[in-house]
Amino acid sequence: MGGHHHVHVPKLPDYRSYKVEDIPQLVKNKENLAKLGLKDPWARNEVWRFAFLNRNTTWGIFCDTAGRGFKTGWALGALTALGGYLWDRHNGHGHGHGHGDDSGHGHGH
Repeated sequence: MGGHHHVHVPKLPDYRSYKVEDIPQLVKNKENLAKLGLKDPWARNEVWRFAFLNRNTTWGIFCDTAGRGFKTGWALGALTALGGYLWDRHNGHGHGHGHGDDSGHGHGH
């Protein structure tokens, strides 16, 4: 009953394949730390993050492009929404339905 199940373990890359020298951002960080007389013995643990976002892959290009303008786009969208709200409020379109009476309601409501 059951038995003979083979678990397929994915092949893990050799830890030596992750080199700080291959990632410009980590090299710059290493140089900045060296100027202060410091070292980061765990820097190699961050290489996979940058290798995963390789700019030559579809996913890397997407992340690079989408991430580049996200904050600016979000801020501009929020400002546009706020501007529209303030514009409508200033021009009497903010509260109520604007159908003639001071309560903001039309006749018979």
